[in-house]
Amino acid sequence: MGTAGTAGTAGNTQLIEVVLPGVVEPEGLRIERREIPAPAAGQIVVRMEATGVSFAEQQMRRGRYYDQPPFPFVPGYDLVGTVLTAGAGVEPGLVGKRVASLVKVGGWASHVVLDAADAVQVPAGVGAAEAETLVVNGITAWQMLHRKARVRSGGTILVHGANGGVGTVLVQLARAAGLQVIGTASARHHDALRELGVTPVDYRTEDVPARVRELAPGGVDAVFDHLGGRSVIDSWRLLAPGGTLVAYGSATTRDDSGSKQLPVLKILGRVWTWNALPNGRHAYFFNVWEGRALGKDRFRARLSTDLTQVFQALQRGEVTARIAARLPLTQAAEALRLAESGTVAGKVVLVPDSGDEAPSGSAR
Repeated sequence: MGTAGTAGTAGNTQLIEVVLPGVVEPEGLRIERREIPAPAAGQIVVRMEATGVSFAEQQMRRGRYYDQPPFPFVPGYDLVGTVLTAGAGVEPGLVGKRVASLVKVGGWASHVVLDAADAVQVPAGVGAAEAETLVVNGITAWQMLHRKARVRSGGTILVHGANGGVGTVLVQLARAAGLQVIGTASARHHDALRELGVTPVDYRTEDVPARVRELAPGGVDAVFDHLGGRSVIDSWRLLAPGGTLVAYGSATTRDDSGSKQLPVLKILGRVWTWNALPNGRHAYFFNVWEGRALGKDRFRARLSTDLTQVFQALQRGEVTARIAARLPLTQAAEALRLAESGTVAGKVVLVPDSGDEAPSGSAR
């Protein structure tokens, strides 16, 4: 069987993609064009409707993401779009469907080739940009909360960066699960956190460990820490007996020079040491891709199950899609700079340019 079908090609035969050529400022991103490839057997071509700017891309442009590919490459950790064409062996009914996918790189493009098995259908009625805010952020939050920490209803957790992309989803899922949430954020985000039922702590003006101990004298049942460095040590010490630390990043080292692997290796070393202690506490370094050790099919099934759960939480109103801004794909430089500014709440989303038209050259 050849191509299974097309949906809304509008005569376009070229794709637009944003290329990260090396360690550059956002304005150093390049806009390039090439022919839209045909899908091979088992593959689909997705016309991107929304992709996002996550912390991973901020690290990648600095060469600081611990397992990024060699330069040059197309960033973009996830995307949502409509299946345009399908290769041999793909269910023809998938063409024309809106799907989401976690890709790590490659999402910042007008058209993306995927293995059909990596696409998760987006429920009817859920918009592309709204769904996009919940792909990598939603899967990360869901799996850390429900597959790693597993805190019982009534428990108390601490979420660092509670106003961030993952943090915002995590605190909402936690509240829906009946948990009390303490969240760190700068003061300008506190009112929004209180509206979500979170007790905010200002990491800029308060002694965070001391304040958390006031709020939870017996310790917290879980801490979710994306900061790394000294913060994971403080987070471990704030755990109640039987509590769980879930570390999932090293944001404090984003602007450092030197080895990009070393900050993660330090966390992994501490996690191994802490788990060897006979105190009933547990520590994890969470990586959304670690499930691939289960085997490709099991990993895909788990990811699809968990993302579907997140989309259902959105439909129930337990989670809101927080979009900070929507910018055209060819304005990726501006989008990246905005995301890095720390002035926005929610996710910066890239959407197709009008008519998918753009000149080649700089992303400025």
